[in-house]
Amino acid sequence: MEKQNLSIGIILGSTRKGRVSPQVGKWVKEIADKREDANYEIVDIADYNLPFLGTTDGQESGIAAWNTKIESLDGFIFIVQEYNHSITGALKNALDLAREPWNNKAAGIVSYGSTGGARAAEHLRGILGELMIADVRVHPTLSLFTDFENFTTFKPVELHHKNVSAMLNQVLSWSGALKTLR
Repeated sequence: MEKQNLSIGIILGSTRKGRVSPQVGKWVKEIADKREDANYEIVDIADYNLPFLGTTDGQESGIAAWNTKIESLDGFIFIVQEYNHSITGALKNALDLAREPWNNKAAGIVSYGSTGGARAAEHLRGILGELMIADVRVHPTLSLFTDFENFTTFKPVELHHKNVSAMLNQVLSWSGALKTLR
């Protein structure tokens, strides 16, 4: 029997106009695709038009499609930007709108902000633990001051390539091990 590659979603954690997360997600995917050791795809929360948790009966097609997408993935890379020392409301809402589809999977975090998005990543880690997502140790942090030209055009320094590769190694090994629990 041929071994099937793991499916890893690169989740864009912002939905606001003018966001830079698509640039960061594309860069992570380009690094990941060179490896040929898993199937990587960008998963943009904005594409699902998710309602706020508790404002509807939960039967909207966007929620069902979101849960189906998360269920289909073996692991995640969260592209996280820091807003007021935490994650975006859109990402928190998307996390809350799925529960079991997240369970027993692994995740890496690539964060950015004035302090590399470190505070947002720390908040995200607590949420991931509650959703039974194992987050890996290596965590690339991108600075708005050194990795973005005029705070809008993503131009990462070379050191981050090595960190993303190390994070991907951990996400893949953990995702493979956790798949045996599902």
